[in-house]
Amino acid sequence: MHRIISRGLALACVAAVSLAVATGAAAQSGAQQGAANAKIKVGFMLPYTGTYAALGNAIENGFRMYVDEQGGRLGGREVQYFKVDDESDPAKAPENATKLIKRDQVDVVIGTVHSGVQMGIVKVAKENNTLLIIPNAGADEATGPLCGPNIFRSSFSNWQPGYAMGQVVANRGMKRVVTLTWKYAAGEQSVRGFKEAFEAKGGKVVKELNLPFPNVEFQALITEIASIKPDAVFVFFAGGGAVKFVKDWAAAGLKDRIPLYASGFLTDGTLEAQGAAAQGLETTLHYADGLQNPRDQRFRLAYAKAFKLQPDVYAVQGYDAAQMLAAGAAAVNGDMSRKNDVYKAIAAARIDSPRGVFTLSRAHNPVQDFYLRKVQGNENKVSGIAVKALADPARGCRL
Repeated sequence: MHRIISRGLALACVAAVSLAVATGAAAQSGAQQGAANAKIKVGFMLPYTGTYAALGNAIENGFRMYVDEQGGRLGGREVQYFKVDDESDPAKAPENATKLIKRDQVDVVIGTVHSGVQMGIVKVAKENNTLLIIPNAGADEATGPLCGPNIFRSSFSNWQPGYAMGQVVANRGMKRVVTLTWKYAAGEQSVRGFKEAFEAKGGKVVKELNLPFPNVEFQALITEIASIKPDAVFVFFAGGGAVKFVKDWAAAGLKDRIPLYASGFLTDGTLEAQGAAAQGLETTLHYADGLQNPRDQRFRLAYAKAFKLQPDVYAVQGYDAAQMLAAGAAAVNGDMSRKNDVYKAIAAARIDSPRGVFTLSRAHNPVQDFYLRKVQGNENKVSGIAVKALADPARGCRL
């Protein structure tokens, strides 16, 4: 009797173990299947209204175009999009970023344009260890003292294009320069980059002028510049403000009297609206028309076909943000929960960009060529390379 009971119990135990193993295997298989079917959630936090609306749309267009070229999938996973209009309002940045991360549970935030808004996004992304790819805002802090393993940029630091133009102007023998910008991070940091390069070669910034963002009442400042009679002027403006400034500058009769130089955002995405007033202006940027590399030619054809528009630097930065995400997703077969592996893969990526191949610095900012461009018709035609493989100094980064 004892043996019969023992044998019965043993059979029952075997059956129970077999059931548990089968159930566990099924659960694991189900979890794996669920993970395999999970979508990569992309959160766009960009300006869709106001001064920078066209820039936000171009970034999203470029990003989506790259994903579409991959069949709508990255790392084998379908991509799902969420959108928040950041309104270029720094005060709303933490709340908006939190919506995407907590409510929508995105795997990556793509944002933004305005450097002030960017600081709020960086803070929330760091607190939540969420992947952040910055497709425009050049706030030096993001790849400086606020750098982090999860913070990446597909664009530039504010320091870079300003520094490149500072070298150009100094090399042309100009000694006395006035600067003008909106009084906010992007403008002030761009001017600092210009000043660092220009004064290192013996020049002098004799006056730094500014006005509140997004004020476009330039006339009094233009009159002051005319009275100073500098050798040249360096400015930082973008979007609608750039259109107004260029037209006001020409209307004041200074276009042919005082050489005007700028970070390339003055004339990127704005030339049609600026018209004749922009002709001949020279700027520095990490992208230009007429680069004549096959990657750029394919990109420009595809973009024009998809959106019935010519691409600008913002579209390129959006496109390359998607390439960076693709590098991370491919390394983990789309499993975005493997965050450290995603970050390492993006940091080591070599991005085949329309602007030319670039890598990332230790602070995750592009190391890239900066082109000297000249406005001809509706194009910022490349006329040379201002600085090759320019890396942001990443001051304060402890990565």
